[in-house]
Order: sequence, then C-alpha cells, then structure tokens
Amino acid sequence: MSPVGPRRGRRRDLRGRGSRGPQVLPGPLSPHGVPAQLSRRAQFDELVLGVVQDLEDRWHDELGLVEFAVEETPWMPDDWSSGTVPLASLVRGAGTTPTRLVLFRRPIELRSETRDDLSAMVLTVLVEQVSELLGRPPEDIDPRYEPHDD
Repeated sequence: MSPVGPRRGRRRDLRGRGSRGPQVLPGPLSPHGVPAQLSRRAQFDELVLGVVQDLEDRWHDELGLVEFAVEETPWMPDDWSSGTVPLASLVRGAGTTPTRLVLFRRPIELRSETRDDLSAMVLTVLVEQVSELLGRPPEDIDPRYEPHDD
C-alpha cells in the first residue's frame, strides 16, 4: 500500500519549465531574503524621497520643520462637489506642530502613463507645494520644474 498525501522533498513542476526563479534574493542584511522587485508603493516612496531630499538640501533653512508623507488616497467627504481629486495636501503647522505635506500616491499614479511621467508629476506636485509654503515661484524652488498647461 502506498502512502497517501503530499510528497516530501520534491517540488512540483507542473508544466516542465522548471522553477520560475528566486522569489527573494538573500543579502548581507537580510539572510532570509528581500523581494526581488520593489512594490509600486515602495518605488513611489523612493521616488518621493529622492525629490524631498533634493528640496531639503536646497531649502533646509527656509523650510524649517516640515513633515513629508505619502498616503494612498485623500479622504473625500460624501458631499465632495469638486470634480477633481487632490494630488497633495499642505497643512501649515502652528507652535510645536510641524507643517505637514502629504502626497496622495494613487491619484498621482493614475495621472501618469510612464515611469518618466510619474517622476515628473511627483517633482511638479512637490515643487508647487513647497513653492506655496515658501511664497516663492516654483521655478526658483527647483530648476527642473516645468510649468504645465491646463
């Protein structure tokens, strides 16, 4: 009589094409591995972080205490009457509360067709928000800024 149940010690290869490749790549800091590709959320966060670091390096003294954040989508009240969804939110701080600048990932991604479009959109949104915060023209905030035509 043969044992019933899954075989142990062998991986199934249903279509004869072999393993699909490593799902995680081990590294010195993570012996169990890290995902072979970053998620869209992680890629977006890295993109935002790069632009924020450039802006903070250039405008550190003028910015003061600003908290940058990324959220999936904005909270929209049931009676929202505007036809557009905001791409960012800027809430000025008071006293010991820092100014908070939030980018909304999904609305920005949905307006971008390619990775280059996404990079340009993130740069544009951040520069325009920092421009409003500092009371300077966006072109002064970052030389890469290109005004868009609406």
